[in-house]
Amino acid sequence: MEGGRESDLGQLLAAARGVYKTAFGGVDPVIAVSAPGRVNLIGEHTDYNQGFVLPMALQMWTVMVGSPRQDGIISIVTTVEVAEESQRVQFPVPVEGGALKPGEPRWANYVKGVIQHYRAGPLPGFNVVIASNVPLGGGLSSSASLEVATYTFLQQLCPDDEDPVAKALVCQKAEHTFAMMPCGIMDQFISVMGKEGHALLIDCRSLETCLVPLTDPNLVVLITNSNVRHTLTGSEYPTRRRQCEEAAKVLGKPSLREASMADLEASKSLMSGEVYKRARHAIGEIERTTRAAEALQSREYERFGQLMVESHNSLRDDYEVSCPELDELVSAALEVPGVYGSRMTGGGFGGCTVTLLESRVAEKVLAHIKDKYSKTATFYSTKPSDGAKVHHLP
Repeated sequence: MEGGRESDLGQLLAAARGVYKTAFGGVDPVIAVSAPGRVNLIGEHTDYNQGFVLPMALQMWTVMVGSPRQDGIISIVTTVEVAEESQRVQFPVPVEGGALKPGEPRWANYVKGVIQHYRAGPLPGFNVVIASNVPLGGGLSSSASLEVATYTFLQQLCPDDEDPVAKALVCQKAEHTFAMMPCGIMDQFISVMGKEGHALLIDCRSLETCLVPLTDPNLVVLITNSNVRHTLTGSEYPTRRRQCEEAAKVLGKPSLREASMADLEASKSLMSGEVYKRARHAIGEIERTTRAAEALQSREYERFGQLMVESHNSLRDDYEVSCPELDELVSAALEVPGVYGSRMTGGGFGGCTVTLLESRVAEKVLAHIKDKYSKTATFYSTKPSDGAKVHHLP
């Protein structure tokens, strides 16, 4: 099992520094930052419906090490291999009133978007190396961790007012305008504001947050990567979002956050069966998430686990974003006594499941899932970690 630990972060930073020296003339970087990926415990596809989400920051990170340069050039190297894409990109700092544009390589668009929308200036040129151990395409928000790491790096070059909400919103805007993904706010919020030993209940309408303790030593949060990524995801996410907006419009509500199940049933005949099912998931999931946060706060783990399973079933049947591999992983986990609950996490169509279990059965659960799963999974045992950080370089 791969686990996230502070030592992993140290190794990641050291590896990035080594690449930096090779790529940029043998000198050491002077700035080092990190930002975590996240796992969403419950509250899937609710953030863009103005609902509640309950993520935690992971012990998996994107790190950036670098230094300013004086010629107005930005030079970026990534150690993360992305199929058929260059691992190096260079472009001038956008002049005031000028604009960067998305392009190739695509991974650099997340960085460019944050640079374009950064809230202070003028920025200098810089050299930077990116390294990450957040799995790509696993539903653990490698993109938000890259955006938040970029913003944190820029703060060291040209300080802003350090408003965490504004920081997260800029990172979200970068994803909307440069990666063309209409994501909600959850991923960027938790990567900025995560706190060790806590999940974070986020109200995506008011942007208020509430820390929920998750420190019981007898608990393990197990992430299982299906290592499957179905290519539907590019179009399916925006489609689901449009369907929810359509349902809200039929109901005469600004968003599905304001709708109840009674409202939905009363207007069922006014919408297609598919749009009805999408709305039923979103409205139910928003309610499940607040109940789950209360259960976690009071250490009612069986109740929390039951809500996780209800969430998965709704994502599978009403939102239709699961896939056979994720269903297999969830079913296998739930067959072992000592597992409280399991569900798919992230956008869907592949990626990861998240399972809450008693630590004493962790090895048994791993062995059982490996035995039952038709493909090869990767396992991560993790605890809630802090959000973005600046690291002192000796």
